[in-house]
Amino acid sequence: MVGVAGSASAIDHQRSPTGGDRQHAPSEYLLASGLTYLNTASLGPTPRMVLNRTLETWNELESNPVYMAYGDGPVLAEADRTREQAAGLLGCTADEILITRSTTDAMNSLAQGIRLVPGDRVLMTDQEHEGGSVGWQYRSRRDGVHIDVVPVALTDHDPDEIVRRFAAAITPATRVISVSHVISSTGLRMPITEIAALARHRGALCIVDGAQAVGHIDVDVKSLGCHAYATAGHKWLMGPKGTGLLYVSREATGIEPVQWEDGRRFIANSTGVGSLPLAVGLGAAIEAMRARRMTAVESHDIALRNRAYAGLKEIPKLEVVSTPPGPLATALVAARLPVDIDSRQVRDILRQRHDVVIKMVEKRWFNGIRLSPHLFNTERDIDVALRAIRTVLA
Repeated sequence: MVGVAGSASAIDHQRSPTGGDRQHAPSEYLLASGLTYLNTASLGPTPRMVLNRTLETWNELESNPVYMAYGDGPVLAEADRTREQAAGLLGCTADEILITRSTTDAMNSLAQGIRLVPGDRVLMTDQEHEGGSVGWQYRSRRDGVHIDVVPVALTDHDPDEIVRRFAAAITPATRVISVSHVISSTGLRMPITEIAALARHRGALCIVDGAQAVGHIDVDVKSLGCHAYATAGHKWLMGPKGTGLLYVSREATGIEPVQWEDGRRFIANSTGVGSLPLAVGLGAAIEAMRARRMTAVESHDIALRNRAYAGLKEIPKLEVVSTPPGPLATALVAARLPVDIDSRQVRDILRQRHDVVIKMVEKRWFNGIRLSPHLFNTERDIDVALRAIRTVLA
């Protein structure tokens, strides 16, 4: 295995897949020189503008902490405005938004905030990330709630069949359907609108783990019809690390997060002091993303993803398991490796010898790799990664 010369940052003139120059100057991000970063689905790089706004707010807060953070304090007011910005992004109202630390934090709040009794059932897929499933496992262990699982095979790309499977798995005791908007292992875009409609028809709550959706595809929670939607601020939105969002519909009377025990406020007596600078930084990231227009962001990301898809298909030792280009595709694309090639080793060699960062798919799903390009990436980045992968697998 040998190194691959060149990297995206070494190229003076780069093209985006939509025909324009690189959408953002390299200096907008703090990525190391020469690094080809294709793992936004794990953590996105925070732009300097967002980081600077976060740090400025922290300095402002520390200049007079109580005045800035309590009552009508200016930092508290600006942090609260993030809920309005998030509501504009997701298509809801500000009082339906709760700022969290992550998608997992939001999903755990939902799992603990729904009244469930022994014998009640929660329905999910076998492809859920721990961040979306651990809260239900906690309720199962502690309260006797039963978890039912709908299988979604790696190459199962038929949304109608997936919905039929959900319909067949619902029982009279099913109280919650909890499902990812985008499957984190393969990038499959799930039929959330149909699943949410099914849940409503059968009297169940529809909870969506949107960690891999918000920030690279357009998300309108009202159009989806779900009762609650959790997502991250530090992935595709590229906000400060340790931020997230939770939407809870006003009509979802069965969902009562403890954070809103004394009303749907931003800072409540039941939550204590939150990280106001991070909330402000998240607001800045949301505004930057909205200014770019989600349709343009999605077009850019999908074009890069499709380029990666085509290139991975040409590498003999890989089996691409993500959906082909089309309406079910997202910016995540994954491929399975032969059993005798360890995905962890491939990931490490790509990083250490080629300055290429990708994701090693979690072993419980399959032995493989995943690429997730975003706004700061170019066709050159995809080509550099493909050459490196081909070299490592030679």
